Amino acid sequence: MSRSRPGILRRREPLQLGFLPVSDCAPLVQAQEAGLFAKYDLEVELHRENSWASLRDRVVDGELDAAHAPATLPFLTNMGLETEQCECVSGMVLSLQGSAITVSQQLWDAGVRDAVTMREQIYRVWGKRTYTFGIVFPFSTQYFLLREWLKSGGIVPHVEIRMVVVPPTQMFPTLKLGYIDGYCVEEPWNSIAVQARVGACVATSAELAPLHPEKVLMVRQSFAQGRPEEHERLLAALLEACAYCDLPQNRRLISDLLSQPRYVNAPAECLEAGFAGPFESGGRRVENPQDLSFFHRRHANEPTDEKAAWITSHLHEYTEQNSLLRQSEARTPVPANVFRHDIFKRAQALVDERSKKNGPESEPFETHARS
Repeated sequence: MSRSRPGILRRREPLQLGFLPVSDCAPLVQAQEAGLFAKYDLEVELHRENSWASLRDRVVDGELDAAHAPATLPFLTNMGLETEQCECVSGMVLSLQGSAITVSQQLWDAGVRDAVTMREQIYRVWGKRTYTFGIVFPFSTQYFLLREWLKSGGIVPHVEIRMVVVPPTQMFPTLKLGYIDGYCVEEPWNSIAVQARVGACVATSAELAPLHPEKVLMVRQSFAQGRPEEHERLLAALLEACAYCDLPQNRRLISDLLSQPRYVNAPAECLEAGFAGPFESGGRRVENPQDLSFFHRRHANEPTDEKAAWITSHLHEYTEQNSLLRQSEARTPVPANVFRHDIFKRAQALVDERSKKNGPESEPFETHARS
């Protein structure tokens, strides 16, 4: 077996970073395309996954070093809910909000505008059919948002309405084919249904749970402990990317980047609806879609106790209602051990140090913006 010669450092393998094709993977795409990973002496390979379940399994199995993941996922892996138990942590939040609830055009035409009118429609056809709504992942933020929306209208989830798991990219075609009657999903999969006149958006996560944590960067605890410098440089690059993504003048460019087949693979105009506007919701136009999702503003990236509490309170409520899951609740991790503010602070210090050393730098891709 070959050995490296003394005094010669062995080159590390590229970091394997997973994501799903939804709009809030934007910071990862921007960091890769703008050379921000390279700026922090990292080589990164992005992997487009098909579902949150496959992404989770690849992180747990060590095939991915890190991943753009639902904010609930590191808590779920620690609890062993829906997966093999694995200690995972997050040193930064990638985004806040950014999801919406869409109903089929048939429901919209029948008068469904909110959860109350949805309940009226359920009882109008009671005994003849059961309506089905899609969620992206069990115990995802979309699952909890949809539950809260249904309950606001007096609808009992799983009793008066069926909920099924559908990967984000399959939401629109599944709705179009009539297999589901609505869904809660990240952009651009709401705007695609609206622009195709297949569905109508009836609520946004900004309305249902303002400033809730949506995506985080998730790693195994063994990676955070074993490769701390790489981990912190990875976060630093993504912090810069998040700041870039939140500037209004950059959002059309981000839409163009995400539209490429290797990323979200959706029409740029559909991506723009959620990034630069106008976004159609409930028959009205949202002219400032920057407030539908946050990548850096409003202290979005800090993995605070308050953000962790939003997640754990929803998990606690659900496990309390399901006796079969209460044994998992006994393994609920301490939020501070999952959302690692200490790692975040070190990464932020790296960004600040580079900024002072290099001074203001020109924004990447400014010459590539569309006319």
